[in-house]
Amino acid sequence: MLRRLTPVLLTLVVVVLGITALSARPDDGATRPNADFVVLVGAAGLRWDDVDPENTPTLWRMAEQGAIGSLSVRSAHRPTCPVDGWLTLGAGNFAAWPGARPGGGCPASGVTVERPDGIGANLPDQPSAVAHNQEQLSWGATPGALAESVRCSVAVGPGAAVAAARPFGRVDRYAPSLPENPAELLGSCVLSIVDVGTVDDDDPAVRAAQAREADARLARVLAARPPRSLVLVAGVSDTDSPARLHVAVADGPGWEGGWLTSPSTARSGYLQLIDLAPTVLAVLDKPMPERAFLGRPAVTVDDRPDDLRAAIEAPADADREAAAQRRVAGWFFTLLAAAQLALAVAVLPLLRRARRLAGPHGPEPVSRRIVAAVELLLVAAALAVPAALLADAVPWWRGDHAGLWYASVTALLVVAGTAAVRFSPGYERTLGPLGAVAGLATLVVGVDVLTGSRLQLNGVVGYSALEGGRYAGLGTVGLGVFVAGALLCGGWLAQRFRRGWRPMVMVTVGGLAVVTVGSPYLGADSIGAIALTAGVSVAAAICSGGWLTVSRLAWATMAALAVTVGFALVDLGRPAAERGSLGRFLAALGDGTGGLTVHRSSSSNIQTLVNSPLTVLALAGAALVWLALLQPWGGLMRLFGIYPAIRAAMAGTGVAVGLGGVLSGSALDVAGAAAALVVPMAALAALRVLDHSTDRTVPDSGRGGGETGVVPPGGPDTSSRGGAAGDGAAGDGAGGGRSAGDGPAGDGAAGDGAGDPGEAGEPAGPDGQDSAGTEAPDGPRAAGTEAPDGPRAAGTARGARVPAQPTPSSSDLPAR
Repeated sequence: MLRRLTPVLLTLVVVVLGITALSARPDDGATRPNADFVVLVGAAGLRWDDVDPENTPTLWRMAEQGAIGSLSVRSAHRPTCPVDGWLTLGAGNFAAWPGARPGGGCPASGVTVERPDGIGANLPDQPSAVAHNQEQLSWGATPGALAESVRCSVAVGPGAAVAAARPFGRVDRYAPSLPENPAELLGSCVLSIVDVGTVDDDDPAVRAAQAREADARLARVLAARPPRSLVLVAGVSDTDSPARLHVAVADGPGWEGGWLTSPSTARSGYLQLIDLAPTVLAVLDKPMPERAFLGRPAVTVDDRPDDLRAAIEAPADADREAAAQRRVAGWFFTLLAAAQLALAVAVLPLLRRARRLAGPHGPEPVSRRIVAAVELLLVAAALAVPAALLADAVPWWRGDHAGLWYASVTALLVVAGTAAVRFSPGYERTLGPLGAVAGLATLVVGVDVLTGSRLQLNGVVGYSALEGGRYAGLGTVGLGVFVAGALLCGGWLAQRFRRGWRPMVMVTVGGLAVVTVGSPYLGADSIGAIALTAGVSVAAAICSGGWLTVSRLAWATMAALAVTVGFALVDLGRPAAERGSLGRFLAALGDGTGGLTVHRSSSSNIQTLVNSPLTVLALAGAALVWLALLQPWGGLMRLFGIYPAIRAAMAGTGVAVGLGGVLSGSALDVAGAAAALVVPMAALAALRVLDHSTDRTVPDSGRGGGETGVVPPGGPDTSSRGGAAGDGAAGDGAGGGRSAGDGPAGDGAAGDGAGDPGEAGEPAGPDGQDSAGTEAPDGPRAAGTEAPDGPRAAGTARGARVPAQPTPSSSDLPAR
């Protein structure tokens, strides 16, 4: 009875862990005070490296007494040109001005501003901009949503007119330039938007002059600000490619000191351009428009350094790192894909010649030194992504040759990690390198997540604040590596336990991984947690042997659905401003706008599939597994039969990364990151299993199973390579066992887990607990038991002693 209830109980454990991880929400202790007036000052192109106490004294003093942050100016167009930035500011959502952009740059905008009555203004092109964003773009932005949410607004300058125009084009009050004394104008409405100019020149002297002029206009605004007002200064856009991070400063009652942040970024010191419109309405205590705003109100957090120079250096350094990351990431993943492809080609002949035939004829075995060298290269390839993540702990982007510094640091870390694996205890065992590499990868990503994901932010294998997709938690690459590493660790650890305990071990390790991925305090990836729940359920279902049957797949699907439904119900019960991505999507489905989210996700999947180097890694890894490792000569089926927990871990990884990539809009990127770790380790383990495929059990006292000795056909193997006790005595088992007549002697001797000494070594017994030469109770008949219609396979008698059968030495072979 308990055996029948085990899948149900384990599924419930995974579901509870998943919902618990996703439903918790941290209290960031942020404050959002109110004000009677808001003055929003915009300067297109203004960055933190333009700010200093001599050239921009007003902005410097304002930053000293106010809250500061780095502003991501992502819009519906890349790059965000000034007119796009102003339009996005007024929409509270990703928007773009219609029109062609030759060369992908930012041509001078030709926005027409009419003044029919001398009080306000009219933008005749605004209705067409609204139609363009509503009908042509996938974000569903409504330009002018901010102006529609207040009774009256003021615009100073043409850029501000774009932000303050209502959807039909009317600007309530407008001045083409800032008056000498703007007090009356700024006090006439609760919201004023001021364009103080553009900072866009490449020449340092000219750029400094532009920043100085913008600072002088800001001084006039601050001198005339209304009482109890909040002044927001923002570098509202880029001015050319590539994108950069920009200035954000808030000064007013309750905004003294600290970092600016937002729930949309969940990262101290970062907020998005789309957050400014919700911030204005929240400060003015105005209701948010339904379905219009994608941003969240900004708040302050109190962990900023007291020294303003040190505080400003942090966002300026983040901007430099993000700019360098964009240049380096492309060639890193391209080189990684090329290196893994070359290594896959090099492994193929070794797989073909890895099996030592029992007879005198056959291909000469590959030199041990060559095999050892290839094994180290496989370990290095699997550690490349974790090493690249760890390299961001060194400020390589501050040097003149950032790419060279990054490559050097990453190479040193790869060498160090490979050496650590090579000299780790148990390296000579079949699963030794796999367990060590998986443990290192999980440790690197896990520690980074536990410490705030600082290495992933703007990291080469992380995510960029310039892209505006993610600012905290696990990124796409980190998710793939962590899922693969955690499940392989679970499989490696479960293989060391008796069969009945393996599902519990897998659920324990996988449950911790689900909490790490899904918790808003840690990975903050609800989609990844749901996908990982399905993967853990699959792995737990088959880690004790047998195939992935319909019933087991159903349990995994039910677990993922249960986590999804449970979290959805919890998320929908929160206020709209506090909902996660799943809750917002379900709410959008309810009001009829969910199709935009589906369209964005499908478009993102297609673009990523076509443009990402990780697609090559995923496809190449799948090709190597399917066309080589899973072939009769590839060794992976034999590995799966001997170590069913490893087979379960790899199957669960495939399910998790497949679901996670498709649901998150990253196509095969998650699978490519996981393949960079899993495929080299699968190839290495297959090589070691094939190397011992012709080993024989040494005559012992007659007790079957356990840690029996094994000798190869030519005598004892002095290489001390792991797998001797299990790789020869156990065969393909549930992974596709063969009879003894299917290949060389020893190819079909099967068991369901008699592994390396210390890795699986379990005594044989009538309870079927992984005894070599018994049939797996929930899988196909393992070789090593008597087939219904054929002869008894090798190793049938549990206590039979098979004498060693030495082969002739090379000097005894007949001449050809």
